[in-house]
Amino acid sequence: MGILNLTPDSFSDGGLYDGAPAALAQARRLIAQGADILDLGGESTRPGADPVPVEAEIARVVPVIAALARDGAPPLSVDTMKPDVARAAMAAGATIWNDVTALRYAPQAPDVAAELGCQVVLMHMQGEPRTMQAAPRYDDVIAEVCAFLLARADAALAAGVAREKIWLDPGIGFGKSLDHNLTLLAHLDRICALGFPVLLGASRKRFIAALHPAADAPDARAPGSIAAALAGAEAGVAALRIHDVGETAQALDVWAAIRDARPS
Repeated sequence: MGILNLTPDSFSDGGLYDGAPAALAQARRLIAQGADILDLGGESTRPGADPVPVEAEIARVVPVIAALARDGAPPLSVDTMKPDVARAAMAAGATIWNDVTALRYAPQAPDVAAELGCQVVLMHMQGEPRTMQAAPRYDDVIAEVCAFLLARADAALAAGVAREKIWLDPGIGFGKSLDHNLTLLAHLDRICALGFPVLLGASRKRFIAALHPAADAPDARAPGSIAAALAGAEAGVAALRIHDVGETAQALDVWAAIRDARPS
């Protein structure tokens, strides 16, 4: 899943692709590098981010989604917490709703997801973007994240979302300390065992710089991002949400070849 941020303030590439021509050019680059899905977002959810009005978010994402859909792009995902944005994105050609609030932003969100019939990614987040990194605490981060994700899957099912349309995301970096992130990455198999496909989004996140201070700039974190991606592949995640598509695709090809060469 290639990341396309149509925002002026995303943590890694904010402002680079917030106009339609630049966004479409980057989307085509990601597709050429091997992206199977494109995830488009019009509101940053980085720590400390401020909310964006619905109308502004729709204006950022819908024209690009519509243009890509006309071009026969791979499946398109909209990264939004707002049901109205999701509805507009699906009408323009998206088929996946990637929601960092796991359909909790608005009371009607689960019903809207069922009505749209789209795939839905339910992500774990402790708190909300402006404050989530202030002092995240867990007694047992794996057990609590798993319980939350199963509860949100149950809520989606109760609203009428088909089971095969539900994805889970542990929410690396969303209300988690370095230790929390590492524990989740080390036990992704437990999340994969919950019975739903898992999306892992660890690309360029700050925990990498905490482990390797020379990678303070987000665009210097590709090697650490690839290491996390390989850990996810080993654990059985279904998709990886990434910035560096070409480099990660190469790493995964080599990893898979080595895996397949092992004696059965």
